[in-house]
Amino acid sequence: MKNESLTAVLQERPLTRVVANCAVTAGSVLLCLLISPSRLPGMELAGIGPNWLLIWVVSWSVKRTAFQGALAGLILGLIQDGMTAYSPTHVLSLMLVGILTARLRKERYLKEDFISIALIVFAMAVIAETVTAIQYSFQGDRTLVEIWTYHQLIALGSAVLSSLWAPIVYYPLNRWWQHIQTIEQQS
Repeated sequence: MKNESLTAVLQERPLTRVVANCAVTAGSVLLCLLISPSRLPGMELAGIGPNWLLIWVVSWSVKRTAFQGALAGLILGLIQDGMTAYSPTHVLSLMLVGILTARLRKERYLKEDFISIALIVFAMAVIAETVTAIQYSFQGDRTLVEIWTYHQLIALGSAVLSSLWAPIVYYPLNRWWQHIQTIEQQS
């Protein structure tokens, strides 16, 4: 009954629908930002945690355009740079993740949502960590052997954990965005 009344309100009031969609989207970003620095039991492997913002960018970009994915990566990258050190920047890696995920068009290759999202997040985490390692190599304050040895541990740990936790972010957001899209098509 509550779901039907919420749907009716969202159908009848387009402004309420936009505000609700923005609130859910911004709230999910805020939640990912808040849990990013935490290391709860089961969320850590060799001191490395899941990349929650990368998971969010993949969740957002998987059914959107490359421009929208890049914009999400830019915004979340700037926010993450504000929370951490700005060098190396997270903007490049998250923008690249957004663009590549949007261009992937997973519907052509993989039908199962949980598995495909986990695979996409795994690959994108490796790509994002590689972009970060390349930035470290340009700084020149560490040897390439140190950077690339540590990169393997970080990339694999981040990819495994991020892919395992990806459905926790993707599933509710995808359901919400599909619900909003259905309501917009009916209006």
